[in-house]
Amino acid sequence: MTRRSAPSAGRAVNEGPVLPGGMTVARFLAEHWQRKPLLVRGAFPDFADPLAKDDVLALATNPDAESRLVRRDRPYWSCEHGPFEAGRLARLPRKDWTVLVQDTNHFSDRADALLSRFDFLPRARVDDLMVSFAVPGGGVGPHVDSYDVFIIQGLGRRRWQVSRQRDLDFVPGLDLRILARFEPEWDWVLEPGDMLYLPPDVAHHGTALTDSMNWSVGFRAPTDQELATGFLDHLAERACLEGRYGDPGPAPARHAGEVPEAYVRHMIAAMRKLRWDEMDVREFAGRFLSEPKPHVAFDPPARPLSRTAFETKGRAAGLVLDRRAGLLSSRGRFFLNGETVDAPRGAGPWLRRLADRRRLDAGADAPAALWDLFHEWHREGVLAPTPKGSRR
Repeated sequence: MTRRSAPSAGRAVNEGPVLPGGMTVARFLAEHWQRKPLLVRGAFPDFADPLAKDDVLALATNPDAESRLVRRDRPYWSCEHGPFEAGRLARLPRKDWTVLVQDTNHFSDRADALLSRFDFLPRARVDDLMVSFAVPGGGVGPHVDSYDVFIIQGLGRRRWQVSRQRDLDFVPGLDLRILARFEPEWDWVLEPGDMLYLPPDVAHHGTALTDSMNWSVGFRAPTDQELATGFLDHLAERACLEGRYGDPGPAPARHAGEVPEAYVRHMIAAMRKLRWDEMDVREFAGRFLSEPKPHVAFDPPARPLSRTAFETKGRAAGLVLDRRAGLLSSRGRFFLNGETVDAPRGAGPWLRRLADRRRLDAGADAPAALWDLFHEWHREGVLAPTPKGSRR
């Protein structure tokens, strides 16, 4: 096995925004993003896990959270989906398992703050902040991902082996997509605060050496098939084609089981009536990329503030989006949770700021019509005055 020195991040001074660890964002995007792995030692000095081990295991029992339990019993692997009973997790052995919980940023301000450290990439690309708690020997096996990921080491130590191999065949018949053959190119141990970036389709294998937690910032990349299917559904919702098939005065059918050519020609003509342009695609992109995951549901406040009280409190404390809400902009149009926003005149700068920062500071002098819209979002459980003592 060939072991190379891990690619590392250099320090930069006054060269624009920097990654945790010091490399400029511009250099990272030019040299590493979707190209090659990067290891950053000490990227997060004095790193503190956003959630403790017990909090992570408690989330794995929560029906509102997506969780998995991966176990290894050489040479076999198994994967179960949560929620799990607390007693079941407490009875697990001391070796060879890991619990993974998706979307921790939905449940923790500190997790959401960690995710915001990666705002140098578009929020439309972000999937979630996942946590993996593993006991010694725990992991998910050698595999590849179809997305970019930053892996931040929290509690404990974990060994990572990485390869740019082209052989990506999987072991058949397993619950997990485990690589049939894995030849590590790099091999190193991550300590608390270290960060590893991996592009798509780079083979990797993480194994816990102690009780450990990894925080994974994943960036989704839908396939063209997913985009095409979604866009066709989007067009179907808006299609309004006039006409109906008719065949007055046809000749007697010679073959009753044959599709009439006139029917086919009519279908071709009808499909040619479908039209779409750049604005249709732009609207679809905003709706598609801001759509929450299927399991996400928003909880309206039990006692929503009145319109006047909401504006008064919002101006004094500022406003903050729900952690699960998706708000995106595109060429002056805005999209919230998969829907197009009917934005009032003059609202653009405020909505863009809210989309970029996910909050508005106190004293926001937004137009009155925008406060009406904000109040609607408040009643839906999407937007609220910033709580006292919030770290966001």
